Amino acid sequence: MKRSKSKDVLFASDHDLFKTHTVVLDGPDPEARRLEILEYFHKTFSLYESLFECLNGDEAFYASANPLRHPLIFYYGHTAVFFINKLNVAGLIKERIDLGLESMFAVGVDEMSWDDLNEKHYDWPAPAEIKSYRDKARAVVDRFIRACPVTLPVGWDDPLWIVMMGIEHERIHLETSAVLLRELPLKHVRQHPLWGNICRQSGAAPENELLPVAGGTVTLGKDRSNPLYGWDNEYGRETVQVEPFRASKYIVSNREFLAFVKDGGYMVRQHWTAEGWAWVTFKNAIHPAYWVEDGGGFKYRTMLEVIDMPWDWPVEINYLEAKAFCNWRSVKTSRHIRMPTEAEWSLLRKLADTDEPYWDRAPGNINLEHYMSACPVNQFAFLGGFYDIIGNVWQWTETPMDAFEGFEVHPAYDDFSTPTFDGKHNIFKGGCWISTGNVAIKDARYAFRRHFFQNAGLRYVEGEELKMTEPNIYETDKIVSQYIEFHYGDEYFGVPNFPAACAKLCLEYIKGRKTEKVLDVGCAAGRASFELAKTFSHVDALDFSARLIQAPTNLQKTGTQRYVVQDEGELITYKEARLDRLGLDKVADKISFVQGDACNLAAKFTGYDLVFAGNLLDRLYDPAKFLGMIHERINPGGLLILTSPYTWLEEFTERAKWLGGFKASTGENYTTMDGLKNILATHFRLLDTKDIPFIIRETRRKFQHTISEVTVWERK
Repeated sequence: MKRSKSKDVLFASDHDLFKTHTVVLDGPDPEARRLEILEYFHKTFSLYESLFECLNGDEAFYASANPLRHPLIFYYGHTAVFFINKLNVAGLIKERIDLGLESMFAVGVDEMSWDDLNEKHYDWPAPAEIKSYRDKARAVVDRFIRACPVTLPVGWDDPLWIVMMGIEHERIHLETSAVLLRELPLKHVRQHPLWGNICRQSGAAPENELLPVAGGTVTLGKDRSNPLYGWDNEYGRETVQVEPFRASKYIVSNREFLAFVKDGGYMVRQHWTAEGWAWVTFKNAIHPAYWVEDGGGFKYRTMLEVIDMPWDWPVEINYLEAKAFCNWRSVKTSRHIRMPTEAEWSLLRKLADTDEPYWDRAPGNINLEHYMSACPVNQFAFLGGFYDIIGNVWQWTETPMDAFEGFEVHPAYDDFSTPTFDGKHNIFKGGCWISTGNVAIKDARYAFRRHFFQNAGLRYVEGEELKMTEPNIYETDKIVSQYIEFHYGDEYFGVPNFPAACAKLCLEYIKGRKTEKVLDVGCAAGRASFELAKTFSHVDALDFSARLIQAPTNLQKTGTQRYVVQDEGELITYKEARLDRLGLDKVADKISFVQGDACNLAAKFTGYDLVFAGNLLDRLYDPAKFLGMIHERINPGGLLILTSPYTWLEEFTERAKWLGGFKASTGENYTTMDGLKNILATHFRLLDTKDIPFIIRETRRKFQHTISEVTVWERK
């Protein structure tokens, strides 16, 4: 390892690819910092690509590791696409490499529940095509880093902040993709000179015990002056008074967890939360996911191989299993055992007596500096007699993800954190063996759904009983809040609520026809879906943006959605949408809200009596593809109802794929209606057209007034 001349950043030598540390973003020399970020980018890009060398042939890129996630081909391309998309979103470049790939690989999967199986069907490109795209993206980002202006400190309004965002995003996916590799059948993975270097040490598991931790005042969060890159949820401030507690000396080992398994812990309802019991019965889980049954005993699945069970390594489980274990241990010991809160873990973190990125060598099994796997829980000691304060595996906490006071969404990545402020994502702390960069720092705040598997285990504590708190679900994102107001807010200038008016029209046209199933594609904030559910037996509501469908999902669950609208400048008004005020509360259970791509609909979306696409066409990357296949999803005699203002823009749809709004080769005007007729005439009859206005509130004194055309088509 070596230090830069400014002595404020540590980074690895060129041959030591995986021992990189996140870059400090202040200092006296802008050009030195530029070169460090350039080096950090290339090492991150190469390290991530090396992970996919563990796949055993092209077929493995498309194998299903987890039905809730995309195949690994998506993640191979996703991180490169992210760089190009975010630099474009931030207005820093106008360069596109492949708009189709940059749409297909833009959105990951954030399913709403553990039983929401991902049945999407994509025409995935070949790995060689993705590698070619990655090479081109690497060149684009390299040129950008070398040419962009640099001022120190680099703040989140600066060009290099977006580059750091892409780098740290890729390091997140280094971890999540490694987990998917671990979930693949062994036939799809192969040994690797770097990633195969797992720990080969194992012995008797140590007896765990509870050690005292003094309480105190804990201040969580950081401010913009912090010299390390941070995600938006890390900023702000929260002060917590923590009472003294006792914490386990070790992270729970496989041997310690075995007692829970042998005692029938997976079979006893009382140990599990309602969510946990629903999960364990659905999955038929009887032991941790990475334990492999072997002749009455167990072996252990690492990323690339199955080995003899290392009983002194940490057990790796989801939050639901960790909670059940704590509840079981509470019964066995007659003590109140639980996981630590984020604030309690922060007190433990002070015992690490070190901070990053100033390590000469990582003090625990973290940053890929020791093993490419977990290791014994009694190998890395810290102050106070504790082990693995950081590293080895993540440690689940009892704290749901929420914003600190002063939280702001970063405009270039507005859906990084806010979807997790839903009470369904719990924070875990401490990092694991593969945590690098920002992921490994003490201020990092990452959260996963409670049923997710990551490289995560638990350290338990004996402490006071926690009070139940409601998550902060105020929607503060400007665009999302505009949609919520557009769907559920006030009417302006005498123009009726647009989604409600569209649903009313749909119901008028469907009179006398079947009303079993309807698809609301491009549902956005979901008002039309709720209105259609008054008549239809079932509504599938689908939108490309996971951020947008968080609002109707919250409404479906709780009946309310809080949000803010901008008045002027920084002045805002807090508002609340309520289903009962709109007479929609009794139909919420008839709707299924899902994230999806209208141009790549899953096979299950079929058999509809009505498909409604409201103001969707001119925001699709391939509208003709959507229109060309939608007849397959509609019953004969069913209706397709489209609305659109036909505002074609190349930022959404490349010019060659516009349906109309241009001069034809004959020199005559070619309208979108011309395009619709040409595409739909084979399978549909045009029944009617009409105009419908809508108003979008931007601020108290600024509104958009637009006319959308409604076209009604009957499936032949």
